[in-house]
Amino acid sequence: MTALNFFSPTFLVIVIAVILVLALGALAYTRMRKGNTFQLRKRFGSEYDHAVVEHGSERKAEARLAQRQARVEKFTLRQLGAAQRDRFMADWRAVESRFIDHPKGAVTEADELVSALLQARGYPVSGFAQIAEDISVNHSRIIEYYRSAHAIAVRPGQAEASTEELRSAMIDYRTLFDELVQSETLAEVSVPA
Repeated sequence: MTALNFFSPTFLVIVIAVILVLALGALAYTRMRKGNTFQLRKRFGSEYDHAVVEHGSERKAEARLAQRQARVEKFTLRQLGAAQRDRFMADWRAVESRFIDHPKGAVTEADELVSALLQARGYPVSGFAQIAEDISVNHSRIIEYYRSAHAIAVRPGQAEASTEELRSAMIDYRTLFDELVQSETLAEVSVPA
């Protein structure tokens, strides 16, 4: 049996080839991760940073954001019909008109109306945290408005929100409402007319 010669040209070529393959694999993996990070940052905006803070690392956050995308892709999101849109807009005007006399009640109604609108658009309504995650996939630039407004809407008795905070919540709900009532789903936008 021959002894392994670590200095033979054949052995050195094999070692160099293995090192090159490993280096190219590492480079390809790094590029893929950077591309994935770039796409997720582009799609989720500030929600990407929120997820990193919430989950403690970019890798965990990216996995969770990818799971959100996969979940929402299974939904049958739809645009509102003209009659449905008009009804929601009339309901919104009624909620806003009650704000002056009953600000807390109007904010609670705005929260409920946004939930009904989300359901009409095809989002499953299954608790605020899940709804917020689902919305963030297609409406990432306004998700913070929803979180802020909802936090004020559900604030209990003794820690009740001030009139200014309630006004701010109504403005945030209005921003969210306007986008949801007017926007098309990503699938509808990409279909040629």
